[in-house]
Amino acid sequence: MTNGNTALSHFALRAARIAKSFGDTRVLENIDLDLSPGEVVALLGPSGCGKTTLLRIAAGLLSATSGQMEIAGKRVVDGSRYNAPPEARGIGMVFQDYAIWPHLSVLDNVAFPLRMRQIGRKPREERARRALERVGLAQLAERFPSTLSGGQQQRVALARAIVAEPPLVLFDEPLSNLDRELREGLALEIGALLRELGLSAIYVTHDQSEAFTIADRVAVMLDGDIAQIDAPEQIFAAPATVEIARFLNIGALVEGNICAARGFTDLRENLSLPALAGKQPEGPARILIPRTAIRPDPDGALRAQVLRCQFQGDRYLLHLGLDGAGASLVCPADRPAMVNSQIPLAIDADRLRVFPH
Repeated sequence: MTNGNTALSHFALRAARIAKSFGDTRVLENIDLDLSPGEVVALLGPSGCGKTTLLRIAAGLLSATSGQMEIAGKRVVDGSRYNAPPEARGIGMVFQDYAIWPHLSVLDNVAFPLRMRQIGRKPREERARRALERVGLAQLAERFPSTLSGGQQQRVALARAIVAEPPLVLFDEPLSNLDRELREGLALEIGALLRELGLSAIYVTHDQSEAFTIADRVAVMLDGDIAQIDAPEQIFAAPATVEIARFLNIGALVEGNICAARGFTDLRENLSLPALAGKQPEGPARILIPRTAIRPDPDGALRAQVLRCQFQGDRYLLHLGLDGAGASLVCPADRPAMVNSQIPLAIDADRLRVFPH
């Protein structure tokens, strides 16, 4: 933790015990978050988990109930006593609805933050054109927003956010209004651009694919707290809790028991995982069987019922029930399988995750 006299300029953002209540309703629970220069952190979670509230506190659009926050070494939040206004924070923001002014050209929209800083017309237009070049829209500088596609408008908003080269850029679910194919393409572009420019960013989303594509680290938020923060690969491979595994829909969660001799057996004794024998403490446990841990195999010891077979062009997705174990999961396959048929599965025990009760 930091005290009020410590400047931490080597952090793009540092939040310490940030809490927020609306009346008797607690929305944020003492959030700690450090963001290094050039790092992108995604706040990922379901609606109502507090991720947008935390972003709005960082932006200066909402005051905290308690806690401290610094941006590039400058104190911007000190409990409920001090909340620096947005214009004093020097940050860039990209909103869900773009917030582009229809009566201004693309160039003037991008140059607007520099105009507010009273930078002269010629230098601000030069910088705005450079920002548009960075997002691939230099040729559209004189156009008006109504003539642009949704993806082009999103790039204009991004250019405006980076034109002043801020120490921190905040993204508030910027792609949620776009269709999935365009979202996936823009997520790749935004991630590449942030890294190319070395920008620090906090990116709020409820879409895990977006978060994993864009962020260096993902902070999974549940019930007003950061439940886990780590690299995307680590969160998916080793979720810290059952709740995180369930939110991310990583695989099947099966209730049962572990004993030294038999390994794991589910409560109905329909599913046995002897590979876990002697490797985990004995007692009640939940087992997470990730999608990545199973594959169709004629010699596989695990059997599952095909509930649905979904064709995806280059592969099939088999929606499976695990032999009465009360759990289901999805498994990629090269060939289709008959609905209601039983198929054998090979399982990689090293990929299983055990959550003792």
